[in-house]
Order: sequence, then C-alpha cells, then structure tokens
Amino acid sequence: MKELVQLADGWSLDHDGTPLPAQVPGCVHTDLLAAGVVPDPYLGLNEKEVAWVGRRAWRYTRDLAQRETAAGEPHERTDLVFDGLDTAAVISVDGQELGRTRNMHRRHRFDVTGRHGLLEVAFASAYDEAAAVREATGERPNVYPEPFQYIRKMACSFGWDWGPTLVTAGMWRPVRLERWSTARLARVRPLVTVRDGVGRVELHVDVERTERGADRRLEVRAHLGGVHARTTLDGNTAVLTLEVPGVELWWPRGYGEQHLYDLHVTLAEEGAEPDGPAAEPLDSWTRRTGFRDVVLDRAPDEHGTRFTFVVNGVPVFVRGVNWIPDDVFPSRVTPGRYRARLRQAAEAGVDLVRIWGGGIYEDDAFYETCDELGLMVWQDFLFACAAYPEEQPLRSEVEAEARENVVRLMPHPSLVLWNGNNENLWGFRDWGWEPELDGDSWGGGYYLDLLPRVVAELDPTRAYTPGSPWSGSWDHHPNEPAHGTHHSWEVWNRRDHAEYRDTVPRFVAEFGWQAPPTVATLRRALPGEDLAPDSPGMLHHQKAEDGNGKLHRGLARHFAPPQGDFDRWHYLTQVMQARAVAAGIEHWRSHWPVCAGTVVWQLNDCWPVTSWAAVDGDGRPKPLHHELRRVYADRLVTLHPGDDEDGPVLAVINQSAEPWTTAVTLRRLRADGATIAERVLDVTVGPRAVHRHTVPRDLVPDAASAKEFLVADGQAGPAAPAGEDRPAALRAVHFPVVDKEFAYPAPRYEVAVERAPAGEEDGVGGGNVEVVVTARTLVRDLLLQADRLGPDAVCDTGLRTLLPGESLRLRVRHADRTDAEAVRAALFCVEPA
Repeated sequence: MKELVQLADGWSLDHDGTPLPAQVPGCVHTDLLAAGVVPDPYLGLNEKEVAWVGRRAWRYTRDLAQRETAAGEPHERTDLVFDGLDTAAVISVDGQELGRTRNMHRRHRFDVTGRHGLLEVAFASAYDEAAAVREATGERPNVYPEPFQYIRKMACSFGWDWGPTLVTAGMWRPVRLERWSTARLARVRPLVTVRDGVGRVELHVDVERTERGADRRLEVRAHLGGVHARTTLDGNTAVLTLEVPGVELWWPRGYGEQHLYDLHVTLAEEGAEPDGPAAEPLDSWTRRTGFRDVVLDRAPDEHGTRFTFVVNGVPVFVRGVNWIPDDVFPSRVTPGRYRARLRQAAEAGVDLVRIWGGGIYEDDAFYETCDELGLMVWQDFLFACAAYPEEQPLRSEVEAEARENVVRLMPHPSLVLWNGNNENLWGFRDWGWEPELDGDSWGGGYYLDLLPRVVAELDPTRAYTPGSPWSGSWDHHPNEPAHGTHHSWEVWNRRDHAEYRDTVPRFVAEFGWQAPPTVATLRRALPGEDLAPDSPGMLHHQKAEDGNGKLHRGLARHFAPPQGDFDRWHYLTQVMQARAVAAGIEHWRSHWPVCAGTVVWQLNDCWPVTSWAAVDGDGRPKPLHHELRRVYADRLVTLHPGDDEDGPVLAVINQSAEPWTTAVTLRRLRADGATIAERVLDVTVGPRAVHRHTVPRDLVPDAASAKEFLVADGQAGPAAPAGEDRPAALRAVHFPVVDKEFAYPAPRYEVAVERAPAGEEDGVGGGNVEVVVTARTLVRDLLLQADRLGPDAVCDTGLRTLLPGESLRLRVRHADRTDAEAVRAALFCVEPA
C-alpha cells in the first residue's frame, strides 16, 4: 500500500543569512510574522511596512531523509509532492535541480527515489516572474496597477478594491513524500448523473506504473451505496460504471436533504486465481459525492435570454453571495474557519456561493462543507479584471491548471457551474481594451475555446459559461441586463440604490454597497486611533477608488451627514448598506421568474476593511448579514414604490414548496403612529411563486405631506402565540420621501435587560441576556450593535422598525457588559434630521 510521509516540520526560511523556523503549509509573511521580523500587516498602517517582502526572493530548506517502510521493505518509487507552491520556484536536492514551477494553482510531483540531502525550495519574487513574462508576451491592459495577469497566482495578492497588497511566496498547501510500488492511481474522474431514480457513476481511472510494474496485471475496484464494480486495466486506463437504483437526491438547502454517498476506488494486482481472494491494494481513493441533476436554462424568451438553474427538475431563484479568499494568507484558513464562514452564509438564507476569479480554487474542505450544507457552488476559472496573454509560458500553465482542478472538484455535488472569468469579456468590449490591444491576445481564446473544450472533455455533466457578465454571444453587449448574467455597478458607483428598480435583469451575478466593519473589528485593527471616517487608519483600510466619497454621497441622498459623530456615521453607513442590498433583492425577487437569481457582492472579507462584505474581516456579521436572512427567506412581504400612475405595489413572495396563504395587514400611518386607513388582504401564493398587488388608493401615503408612511405585515406561518412580543417578522415599510425629508418624531423607547431563560444552548448568564425594547414612538431601523458589549458578543436580530407600543426581544450572547446603561449605549435608530 502507498505510504505517505507529511513534511510539515523541520523547515527553515533564510532571512538575510539567518535561518528562521518555517511552517508548512504557510508563506513568507506568516513565518516572518511568527518570528517577530515584521509587524502584523493587518493592523494600522503596517501593510506599508511589509511591502518589501513581496519584492525579493526567498529560500526554504530542510533535510530530506530517505527511510524504509515500517516492515523494512523499501518501496520502488518515492515522489516529493507539493500540493501548492506560491509561485515561481526552483526545487533541488543536495544542489541538484529537480524542477521549476510557475503556477500557484497546481500540484507538482517530483521523483526523488534514492535521493537524500538538503531539500531546497527557492522562490523568485512574483514581481520578477511577472516582469519576465510581460517582457516575453507584451503589455496588456489591467484595471489595477499591478502585474497579476502575467503570473498564475492569486490575483488579489497584489491588492484589490477591498484587499491589501501583500504579495506572498511559500508552500501554501501541504508537502509530503509518497512511497509506492508497482502502480498508483494518478487520476480518478467520476461522472456522476441520475435519471429516473437510478444514480450512475462512470469512473475514468488513470494509473502510473513503476518500471517493474509495467507488465503487471492490475484491476480497479469501486463501490458505492452497496453496489460494487471491478475491471482489469488495459494499459494505464480503465473505465467502470456503478449503477445504483433508488438513490436519494442531493438538493440545495431549502429544497430538500443533502444526501451524500461514499465512493471508494482501489487499485490492486490481479489475483492469481480468477475467483481467488483480492490482492493487497496498491492505492486507494475515496470521496463523498451526491446524485442530482442540474440544468442551466439559457433559452431565449419574450424577455431576452434566460439564465435559470433547474435542479432535479425544479427551477430555482438563486439566493447567492460572492466569495473571496477568506484571508490574504490562504494557508491560515482552516477547515473549521471554512465551516464557520459557510454556516454564516447558510444562516443568511444563501443557497449559492460564487467563487470569484481573482482568488483561488479553494481547499477540499470548502467544497465538502458546501456539499453538507446544501450550498451550490459557482466556480470561476481564475481570471479577473484584466487582459491575459495567451502566449507561452502562460497558455500551457492555464490548460494544465484547468484540467487538474476540473478533475479535483468534479466529485462534489454542490458544484453546479464552471465560469470562464470575471468581467474580462465586459472589459474587452467596454473598457477601452479592444483598441489598445490592437489584435493582441487578451484571454478570449481561453474563455471561448480552451476552457469550454476542457470542461466538455473532462466534466460534461456540468454547464460552462464563458464569463460573468456575459449575454450569451457577441450579438448583445456583454453586460446587457436582458440576456444572461449582469453585474449592476452603476448603483453604488454613481447612482442611488432606488435605481435598482429601473431594470429587471435575467440574473444579477454582482451588485452591492459598502459599509465599514463592526466597531470591535475597527478597534482591534486600528489600535489607539481616534476613529473618524477620514482618520489615517480608516482611510488606509478603505481600498476602493473614491470609496469614502461614494459612501458620503450615498448617505447624503438620504440623511443629513452626521458632522463629527463617528458612531452615527458608522451606524448610518451600515443602514445604507443593508437597505441598498435589500432594495435590489426585494425588487428582483418580486420579478421571478424573469429574474432568476441574485448573487450579492460579497459574503466575506480577507482582512479588516471597509467593503461590500456582509461578514467583516474578523468574522463578525454586519447588519447586512441579518438583512440577507430576511430578504433571502423562503417567504417575504415587500413594498415597492411603483410608478406614478399605479402607486405602490405589494409583492408577496413564496419560494417554499407549499402554497402559502397569509393575511397581509396594510396600514397607512402618520409619523406619530396614528392610523389613517387599514385593510387586511387575504393572499394565497402558489409554490415558488410571486403575488403582486397594487396598493389600494386610500392606503397610499400622501407624498406631499412627508408625514405619512405605509406598513405591510404578514405571517410566515401560523398566527403568533399569545404573549409574543416580537413584531411581525414579515414587515415591509414604504416611506414616500427620503429620511432627511420625513417628519420623524424624536425616538423614545424603553429598555429592559433580562437573564437568558434556562435551556439556552450557550448557558444561562455569562453574558447571555435578552433585551426587551418597547417603542413609545415610531422607531425606524433599530439596531443593537452587540460588539459594543464585548468583542465576542452577538445579537440574533438586525435592523427592525417598531411602531408605538410594540416590543422587540433581542437575544444577546457572549457579552462582557450586560447592564442597561451599556445596552442602551449600543442601541441606534434613525433620528430626525
């Protein structure tokens, strides 16, 4: 049987002639940080202090000792395997070169049989490697002043409009010795399909043999779900099929269970007797997989061109988020961290995660967690926001990288789409690249030829799209809303979030609004700083072009800017982020099935920064995270302004599999809470359907008065039990004017703090309390910023609007301070201008 020896310890990093302890997996930055050579680049302005690290070469060494197996019998072959080298490296043993690498996104294997001595991995500066490639291929346009398109490396290492410039080097994934004899499994490629309740796994197996194993008779065995298959190898390849009747399907979360099956493959020498006992396995391969059918409906219709995921025959409105690397130093992202972040996605009602093309193909733990949680995965190939040369040495690396990662990821049922790139087709047509290139290659050959051929050859069970955005062909503008995928960035960059309602794209793959991180994250990241929107640390941790200007202009459209009051500015910018994203999702969901999905930019951050994320760089949820939980719920009540002739529209959205009948109470109210008019509508919405209803004229607020508003309350299920003190979860509000023009009363509310009831999962006391807020006036967008009560404190509720007399119970866990004074200081709401 193959023997694995992990090479995690014993490494040294040469720092100007001084050996420093090194950890593998890791990178130069994390090793220098652990040794105290550099400060934490995530704190204050320290990013600037460590910029030199990415501009020089680095050398790792360790002893490579050859050992025999425990049984005392040496294997025929020993391979040195690097799961990830970042990026341009020369590998040698005892001064003899084994090989060179230039791709962070590939595994590399070297035969070291019989070799021993000093193992050295020498990394060139990524800048030097990129410069050499640029010299060979020529200059290409780029949206950032960094050379990431000339090197197959995580692009956002070079900085982005939410990320620091920390250009890494090192062994960022595990390193090991693999000792084997006769033959090993070089590649296992399972094509998993299901039809009429029968699951089918077509296994394509490639093996590598030693010289002595060249003529040995070998067999491959496989089993899954109680079904077994075996076949002898014809040369170095084999194909065998498992057919499993009555399989349980894998469904996205919210649509059914996530049934998974263990798929086992073994390689062995064929037994001496045809029916004799099985030979000792030479190698084995195991993955969990699942059976589901995913079709991407891209048919033309009267509205343009669809982009609708159909899973197991059910059309799905996608509730998605974009994912970036969770750390600029990816080796620090553990399986537990993946699980925590992806659970936050699931808790927000998300059912699809798009892995963006400027990052990495994530660790297996990411996809395994998505399989378990029912999170569909849209996987970009790694190209983003630049023209990429198609000449050597890049072209062969791109193909090898694509082939390897398609095969690595294809067992996962959560993976539903391969996407060629992020925004490069749009950039070619719309950002001035085409005339600047003047016929030079730019990546189109990858997206429209090479990558679809690779996917069609290796993983024909999944759809491929050339890019996002993409309208399906050059017959339409690449970012045409009526065709295919659309990125909506005029809102935020130039326009107010109300303008999301101007269009109904077929699928919104990117849109978003910025907000700062939580206060606890800012205090940790900017120690000792007197926080202000334009304080040095705040500006340094704002990477977007004119980011603060866009925040200010977006805020000023709705609120009187809080002069010199950082806490109010912080609260209002987070309110604006939540409202903006909610406005888009509510509008687009109300137009299902014309619009078939939204993918928010973005779920997570890679460091503490003002950004579009719902979860900040320290893993703390912003109000947006809670708002996603509301607007991505199966059942949703929304109010939309409508046009001048028809007035506001009530949309009742049901994404569950069952019909939904609810009484929706519409109330036209004055600012003081008095009721002007009220009506109860009995609404029935079919499964996966939307009911739209024009608000009756007598319930429409008088826009001229700026003292009236509209409230719609529904119930997701049975009527609330007696004594329930939480206002309707399915509440929508419509104010005919912006906040700074509305006659808000000075907010008044009472606060009581109670011990958490027995049976809470985190125990009683110890920072677990319930806060009861009772409104005496209209209280709009009440928010408890739990992190102000302690860095680990969390609250179960985000922004909520209360009417006079209503009470809201907020559950807080892990707070350091739970006295009423501290709790009141952590509560914020909209105030009159």
